[in-house]
Amino acid sequence: MRGARLALLVPLGLSAVAVSVAAAVTVGPADITVAEVGRSVLARLGHGQSPLSVLRDGIVWNLRMPRALLAAVCGAGLALCGAVMQSLLRNPLADPFVLGVSSGASTGAVLVIVLGWGAGAVSLSAGAFAGAVLSFGTVVLLSHTLGGGMDRVVLSGVAAMQLFSALTSFVVLTSADAETTRGVLFWLLGSLSGAGWSDVALCSLVLAAVLAVCLANTGTLDAFAFGEEAAAHLGVRVARARLVLLTVTALLTAALVSAAGAIGFVGLVLPHVTRLLTGAGHARLLPVAALTGAVFLVWVDTAARTLLDPQEIPVGVVTSLIGVPAFVAVLYRTRRAL
Repeated sequence: MRGARLALLVPLGLSAVAVSVAAAVTVGPADITVAEVGRSVLARLGHGQSPLSVLRDGIVWNLRMPRALLAAVCGAGLALCGAVMQSLLRNPLADPFVLGVSSGASTGAVLVIVLGWGAGAVSLSAGAFAGAVLSFGTVVLLSHTLGGGMDRVVLSGVAAMQLFSALTSFVVLTSADAETTRGVLFWLLGSLSGAGWSDVALCSLVLAAVLAVCLANTGTLDAFAFGEEAAAHLGVRVARARLVLLTVTALLTAALVSAAGAIGFVGLVLPHVTRLLTGAGHARLLPVAALTGAVFLVWVDTAARTLLDPQEIPVGVVTSLIGVPAFVAVLYRTRRAL
């Protein structure tokens, strides 16, 4: 029965992602239909001719398509990381940023933007990625020094988050002018406006690799639901499994944050919503959570760029406005189990 539900939910989710991306590409000032997008895609694959003019074809392939695809990849990745971390840390409030990765990425990006470190050699994404890796390394070192354990990992993540947030604020306040500060704050709130095909390719590759690792460890994640001692009695190598899963989720979060900035609440809310559909088993939860996150963020980003057109709302602001009441509703519904 559960296998049949998964066999139904995954194809439906993939179809929903494809339809959402195609529909999102049509939304905007340029008059482009879903049919035209489909024929343009076929033309790019060598079948027929594109019905779009050079300008409209450029809008589809250089602006809207990479942005919609990156939104889907980021939504899938953040939801996947949230589902893994909530189970691994046995904390329903855990999300991809609990290890301070987002704060570290912000610091790295700010150093590149404000101070010009690596200008011409190190891009914004590379600086953000380096900062995220440094932050995660700090968490690993702190938690190891404090004796390990899930509670120590979470506390180390909180410490790293506060440290790198303070460093970011210090650099911005002391070194940035008003225009640069505005640009930095927009990025820190999450933005997909600078999406390019290179971002899509990199984040997609990292997502595919991390998803494969997580799916290979679904039994381990199920065992962690009963606690570390129970997992060890079930044959799980607790320390190794924890390090591997925390590392891959941190690296995926770093890649996503480096491309799109800090987008909150996706990894916190979507896993809880998905559990209402799939139950707690990770073989079903992880792929469905990723697909749900992809659809969700595609439409949220579409709303963010069109609601106040021509002004754009940072997508992280919209996810927070939606995420807070949604999370309260999920907590209310599952209050007996938490």
